[in-house]
Amino acid sequence: MPARVHAILVVRPDGRTPAAYHLRRTLAALAEQSRPVDVLTIVLCGGDDALADLARSSPAESVITAPPATGYAAAVALVSPRIEGDAVWLLAQDTAPEREALARLAGALELAPSVACIGPKLVRWDDRSEIVSLGVGMTRFGRTVGFADGELDQGQHDGRDDVLGADVRGLLVRADAWRELGGLDPALAGADEGLDFGVRAHLAGARVSLAPTAVVATAGDGAAGPPTPLTPHRRRRATYAARVAQLHRRLVYSHVAALPLHWLAILPLALWRSILDLVRKEPGSLLPEWGAAFTAMFRPAAVARARRRLKARRRSSWAQLAPLRTTGTQLRQRFGDDGDDVAAGGHRRGELRFFAGGGAWLVLGALVTSLAAFPALLAWPVLGGGALQPLRTTVAQLWADAAFGQRALGLDVVGPADPFAAVIALLGSLSPWEPSRAVVVLWLLALPLAALGGWFAATRVTDRPALRLASGVLWALAPTFLVALTQGRPTAVLLHLLLPWLFVAGSVAHRSWAGAGATSLVLVAVVAAAPSIAPALAVVWVASIVLAVVLRAGRGVARLVWTIVPTVVVFAPLLWSAVRRGEVWGLLSDPGMPWAGPQAAPDVAGRALLAAGIPTSDLAGWTTFLPPESPTWWVPLLAAPLALLALAAPLTQRWAAGMVLLAVTALGMATAFAVVGIAVSFEQSLPIAIWPGSALSLAWLGAVGGALVALDAGLAPRLALARGLAAAAVVAAIAVLAVPTLTAMAREASLLTNGPDSTLPAYVAAEGRDDPDVGTIVLTPQNEGGVSARVVWGGSETLGGQTTLLSTRTLPSPEDAGIADLAADLVTSSAENIVSDLADRGVGFVLLAPALPPESDAARTMRLGAATSLDQRDTLDAVGETTKGTLWRVTTDVAGRPDVAPSVRATAAVIAAVQLVVLAAALLLALPTAATRREARRTPRVVGPYWQEGR
Repeated sequence: MPARVHAILVVRPDGRTPAAYHLRRTLAALAEQSRPVDVLTIVLCGGDDALADLARSSPAESVITAPPATGYAAAVALVSPRIEGDAVWLLAQDTAPEREALARLAGALELAPSVACIGPKLVRWDDRSEIVSLGVGMTRFGRTVGFADGELDQGQHDGRDDVLGADVRGLLVRADAWRELGGLDPALAGADEGLDFGVRAHLAGARVSLAPTAVVATAGDGAAGPPTPLTPHRRRRATYAARVAQLHRRLVYSHVAALPLHWLAILPLALWRSILDLVRKEPGSLLPEWGAAFTAMFRPAAVARARRRLKARRRSSWAQLAPLRTTGTQLRQRFGDDGDDVAAGGHRRGELRFFAGGGAWLVLGALVTSLAAFPALLAWPVLGGGALQPLRTTVAQLWADAAFGQRALGLDVVGPADPFAAVIALLGSLSPWEPSRAVVVLWLLALPLAALGGWFAATRVTDRPALRLASGVLWALAPTFLVALTQGRPTAVLLHLLLPWLFVAGSVAHRSWAGAGATSLVLVAVVAAAPSIAPALAVVWVASIVLAVVLRAGRGVARLVWTIVPTVVVFAPLLWSAVRRGEVWGLLSDPGMPWAGPQAAPDVAGRALLAAGIPTSDLAGWTTFLPPESPTWWVPLLAAPLALLALAAPLTQRWAAGMVLLAVTALGMATAFAVVGIAVSFEQSLPIAIWPGSALSLAWLGAVGGALVALDAGLAPRLALARGLAAAAVVAAIAVLAVPTLTAMAREASLLTNGPDSTLPAYVAAEGRDDPDVGTIVLTPQNEGGVSARVVWGGSETLGGQTTLLSTRTLPSPEDAGIADLAADLVTSSAENIVSDLADRGVGFVLLAPALPPESDAARTMRLGAATSLDQRDTLDAVGETTKGTLWRVTTDVAGRPDVAPSVRATAAVIAAVQLVVLAAALLLALPTAATRREARRTPRVVGPYWQEGR
């Protein structure tokens, strides 16, 4: 047994741990040792007066003070010149050894002269049955592996002897080995200090051993070794220290020829590991990862010092360490899949039962209904009518419309694209050979997709198959959805299809990063399709954070905060542009083609229809479906059963879920009431009101969910028949309400049309199909007088090429003034050089489009006068009359479309890079992994206290 043992105890509180209590217990444990220490030195790193008094009143021979930021290795190094005795015992404020710990450590060290240091068994401070550390290994790539970390102590590792290293806490080191090896390496940032010391001891010809019967309790304060990751700050600190230590050891241990390669690989590896961190749903490791990378890269002096120390004491080869390295097989055994075991009393998620519960039959029935309701779409290559327009002819053009830069409309409009353009680009990319056909397929699959979304949304509310089926039917037959289908409103259709998935992911976003990632992606698409409901969704987001703080003590708040980050990043350029132009309210306008379609009036009667979920004054088609003079007062009452059940949800056992869903309904309804009749965009001289149906889809989501809660928890299990009858009554009422819209195409009451392939004449469409820089100025006489002018680039106006930069503009810009001057000169015969001005700006065609029917006398006069003026110009060649209007071609040399400035390209590149990085991060977070699936199986599918009731 060593003659004398010098114990070094480092005290370094971090302000959140009970340092005084831990120090008091550690000092008491030292005083009770059967083999007492011979010399005790306390190093006090910062701390308060109470800790200083406690240290001075201890039996320590000396107390050394150091700055608060002093690391464990640096603190121990302060004592190294004063070490007295044959062995050094490394302790901290939170390492309380059991009575026989030092005696067993010292005895084992005496029996093995070749051992340089020996480590104890570290156990939890408040539970000695859980092992914190018992030996440390290392893979061939330098990864640290704890042999028994976190395991229950059943003596299964007590036979382990020789190891590569051990945790520095409680480590007993021979004094001569300590001096020879130079103590601990302060560049390790507080992690792997015992492992690194053990590696150096092995290379110096010594051994490292364990004394499993010597037990030391540790609280993980972080004074020695990494802190226990109980808080986000501690997790980041531990991750940073571990990565710094790994990179530093790699640079120190590597061959001199490989050192530059290891150094150059640090940043690429940081990028790769960041991607893996997102896939593993550990975004909190991103900043520590990059911080560690830069720290390790720019410490050449520390690396050089550690390499010199290693080389000076090395007597053995690295090959002799191979038997002690951790192999891949051992890694898989240590960290392999722990299966699907659920702790006693825990929850195990049941089967989804999509097929057994009738979900597949529901989707199939909805598909058959869709084919019966829209049979002509099977033969249509392009869908038109309403707010529908063709898509670009190539995928590259689709994504060009979604990027910052020149817009497809306007004389020289440069700015951010509407985020909805990216949604359209993604949709068109699903049919790259014919992008416009993707919209046709979407319309045919809309009903089954809505039924599928409604069914899956119901899985967050109930486990009952019949109620899930009812949810799918109610969502697919929502009046606002069917009206959007028959009127041709792509934004409203996409929103209705996306909302259930936002509910599916958003309701569990607080649980996991996978849920938060999926929510953030769906939220981008939802707000892109319907910006008018963004305020309502913002209220839901704020409320969810408040509830997480109040009810969950802040757990999951970071995940909830992330859910809006991609949306903010995607909308930031458009928001900045709107703020600069002073047109912030224009952000709420419906994206896509501005269209003044029929909708409910902003009066009492119109708002009564909105309250029933009906967005149009024709009662969702019933006024044209019934014979004239037939009573229609009863039509809105068909939504009453659903509304009554939703209102009853807060009165059930699941009142909390019912109140949340009722609040969502209220937010959606309030938004619909607020936006109906409000115009923030314009088409030619017509104001375009915001479509209230988008907000009604949000309200319908809450109402259907509330009705499911009422049916699920409002009736006793023995009243299953009553529950089924109530659900059938609600579904039947909504099905009756849907009859006119489902039969609209058969009755020729739908606004959908076959095409057109282009909004411009075929001659221009052929020229611009592959050349998006073909310019056409479109002149449209207005029924109120005057003429509207716009410039279209390419072969057609497209759904993705529309921009709210133009449709929401309330004050003329210099580009608008330029177009107005061109139009005025074209329709009068006074200007002589106007055609050459057009050619210089890249415009090669002039189209005189017909006015909106019925054509007024003023519009007809303007059209005839403009045609006469255009025919008189020698440099315009009349192509002739077309279905789109009268077309002229510029016969002089037409210049190319003016290119954008280099600064615009640079701005576009930066915006695209930032948005792609954020969206890629969200996608990586959303991707499921084996770990996330395993964790999901341990959590209830239904959100709320329902699953705890055992039903």
